[in-house]
Amino acid sequence: MPTILDVFGLRFFFYSDEHEPIHVHVENSDGRAKFALDPTIELVKNEGMKPKDLKKAKALCKTFKEEFIEKWHEHID
Repeated sequence: MPTILDVFGLRFFFYSDEHEPIHVHVENSDGRAKFALDPTIELVKNEGMKPKDLKKAKALCKTFKEEFIEKWHEHID
């Protein structure tokens, strides 16, 4: 379960046995969420994260989208 970004109390990661579509998991002390990355960034699942943290996580997904997708291909493909 490699961590690809850890910032502002949010840890972004993939599981080792991931599947399409390309997505990223994010967790903090309140819970976890999953965001699809391609073709657009969309919240797929939320398990306890607060709205302000989801907003911050989505903004970080937008900022680091290309890097996350690159890391996905390095790890999953």
